Amino acid sequence: MSDMPGHSISIRPGGEDGAWWKTMTFQAKIDREIKAAMLARETLKLGVLRMLKAALMNSAIEKHGAGGALNDSDALAIVRKEIKKRQDAIEGFEKGDRPAMADNERAEMAILSVFLPAAPGAGEVAALVREAIAEAGATTRQQMGAVMKIASAKAGGRIDGRTLSTEVQKQLGG
Repeated sequence: MSDMPGHSISIRPGGEDGAWWKTMTFQAKIDREIKAAMLARETLKLGVLRMLKAALMNSAIEKHGAGGALNDSDALAIVRKEIKKRQDAIEGFEKGDRPAMADNERAEMAILSVFLPAAPGAGEVAALVREAIAEAGATTRQQMGAVMKIASAKAGGRIDGRTLSTEVQKQLGG
């Protein structure tokens, strides 16, 4: 409960054990982090979070029109896309001998990575790919597209495409 007299709003919706973070929508987590970054005067973090919020809003408008909202899986895909942009920028800055810019991109990538779920272990990825191969009835690499489609759906944004692709190729004998 709030410490202010006359106010009975809960500060932590999920209780004092931190479970509130798990029950929040992705957008609410971003909004909460933006507020915290503003209060702490963390300009880099604030800029990255505002960019992420804009990317999420643009995607929601593109998919659902004004007033639409993304589900967590779609939101995670946007975060992964933004991280991929940072990885590509880091490579470019390193090739161009711009280490300060590469370091800035790494810092932004670290901020974005906080919003990704813990990466599943190799065993879990292998099991998911085996299920997808069985479901698709695939036996050759020519059927990799069908397997990737099923595996991506099963992963629900928890595993990046490169990791899935590597495992599918490995299991299909490639």
